[in-house]
Amino acid sequence: MTSLRHTAFGAALALTVLASAGAAYAAPPTAAPAVTVPARAASAGVPAFENGFGLTLVPEETQVHSPTDFTLTVTTQKLSGKHRIRILLPTAYATDPDRRWPVTYFLHGGSGNVNDVAAAPALHAESMITVVPDGGLKGWYADWLMQNTAEGKANWETFHLTQVVPFIDANLRTRTDRAHRAVVGLSMGGFGALHYAQARPDLFGHVAALSGGIDFGMWQVRAAVLATELNVTGAWCASSTSGSSGSGQCTGFGPVVDSDAIFGSPYPFFDADRMWKAVDPAAPANLAKLSGTGITLYTGNNDLIDIHTEAASNTVKSRLDQLRIPNRLVNYGNGSSLAPSCNGGHNYGCWAPAFADYVPRLEAAFAAAG
Repeated sequence: MTSLRHTAFGAALALTVLASAGAAYAAPPTAAPAVTVPARAASAGVPAFENGFGLTLVPEETQVHSPTDFTLTVTTQKLSGKHRIRILLPTAYATDPDRRWPVTYFLHGGSGNVNDVAAAPALHAESMITVVPDGGLKGWYADWLMQNTAEGKANWETFHLTQVVPFIDANLRTRTDRAHRAVVGLSMGGFGALHYAQARPDLFGHVAALSGGIDFGMWQVRAAVLATELNVTGAWCASSTSGSSGSGQCTGFGPVVDSDAIFGSPYPFFDADRMWKAVDPAAPANLAKLSGTGITLYTGNNDLIDIHTEAASNTVKSRLDQLRIPNRLVNYGNGSSLAPSCNGGHNYGCWAPAFADYVPRLEAAFAAAG
């Protein structure tokens, strides 16, 4: 059964959804390379960080893009290998030492990395700190069921929620109440944002999901997860306007792992898919946890991917409405109502202006919270 699940059937299902719904990510243009310097040499204008909460800094791999834009590298026993955290500070962070700042966590899409934030300039705002933690090529913002795959230890949810968040609060002048902390994400990261807001409503008072895989009741979304596990990239490249290198070439989703590696069996027989149902952002029981949270969804509907993120977003909105939980859905359709760069598809031509629409609203909500 393992070989059938892992190859023939799983790959066929994954390829089907890639052809009809796409995978989890469309990459931004390649950013200019950063200067890699030891942390002590980067101290001019860049805050000093200390180890803590299970995270150990790798100082020689600190990357400085500017005094308000830098990337740390850390190790943790919760994940195999080294992992990066990109941090964007407001210009006044250094010159206003008595001020504390709201924080927004940006979760990138599948096959992406922390540098994707460069394609959404609105996230580098003057009234908040933005933190972009590594989410893996196919981490799916989850503590994986299987910890012995080619990926090694894969406890992404624990890494983000119990290590990165308190690490940032300990090392930067942040506002630590939920009213001044947001989690936002796109595609795979859209799932992560909504899931994290549901898992830890004590941490996040605001959430936004852009073109998110946010309904695990849809077979298309489940198959997209399988596609990342099996590193099926061909159909995705065919439907993408740019590869993750910005050159039209896919870098893929990393080594092939078992198709049950992340959430267990995806097949709805004899409750085999119980893990999928437990973390399904569209499940009414999970949506009920968002009462008192500012909720925003964005989606287009004009390519083979976002026709399905539209369906997922509509389901989530309908169920939130039934629960009488306030929410905002922006369905920009073919993109003409959003921005000239947006074609209604699964790409930063739409996501960048969506963030440009969202961030001022988020900043206003932060300000209204006092």
